[in-house]
Amino acid sequence: MGTLFRIKLYARDQATAERAFRAAFDRVAALDDTLSDYKPASELNRICKNAVGRPVKISDDLMRVLTASQQLAAGTGGAFDITLGPVIHLWRQARRDGRVPDTAELVRASAYCGYRKLKINPAAHTVELDKPGMQLDVGGIAKGYAADEALAALTKLGIRSALVAASGDLAFSNAPPGRAGWSIGIDSFDRANAPFTRILQLNNAAVSTSGDTEQHLDASGKRYSHVIDPKTDVGLTKGITVTIVARHGIEADGLATAVSVLGASRGLKFVDSKLDVAALIVKRGAQGPEVIESSRFHSLPALYR
Repeated sequence: MGTLFRIKLYARDQATAERAFRAAFDRVAALDDTLSDYKPASELNRICKNAVGRPVKISDDLMRVLTASQQLAAGTGGAFDITLGPVIHLWRQARRDGRVPDTAELVRASAYCGYRKLKINPAAHTVELDKPGMQLDVGGIAKGYAADEALAALTKLGIRSALVAASGDLAFSNAPPGRAGWSIGIDSFDRANAPFTRILQLNNAAVSTSGDTEQHLDASGKRYSHVIDPKTDVGLTKGITVTIVARHGIEADGLATAVSVLGASRGLKFVDSKLDVAALIVKRGAQGPEVIESSRFHSLPALYR
């Protein structure tokens, strides 16, 4: 999925730990074969070719991710959209080339995007795409789901305390032995190696951060985030970093992207409409960073135990 996965766990002995690590990483590898848009033979890429104009059966994993994606797309008015693949590919190339994509190219790519062009039938377990040339990209939600599933594989083998990290997406179970919770540092802004200014103690939860600190394009006097606004097909330039805390990785991951696009005001309103979800948003401004917390942020230790 274009990133590294790391796992930390506590086991009764070395043999148990090794079996658990192998099971978790095997689960991640299987999901990579299903969900990665970097692999031509992945299930995700196959349906982009085979499900045009006709329903095609898909796996349970892909159905869960696509269903969650479409629900989030509908709930945010399209702020989250996994059909942006053609546009995202242009921006990936733009970051390599160091230039903003050509406007005409973006317009052409946009014709193949729009979450309503993706049809899911959970009852029949099928998916259908409206037109040829569409490309799905679940990069804004798949890593969180994979972290959840790796954690589930560990739990199945009796591992009660573990953390799975997929870049900025974390999922973790019970606290490490002798500790109140997992210490999760957040809030450093625009400095990849800066010390954290907030440390959360959490159990059985997920944390996901989305921002332009590591993946961005600096061109024409602007910084363009890797997060694309589906309404403009342009990388975000508003200098926003969003951290979401939720019960599951699939939810935290998708929300971090969606709230980044919605912006602080609309994004926090959407977060506050959901139980067991909290957010911390940092906005870059001329006077320095502005930190905004959702209404439930301070009650996090009580929410996740």
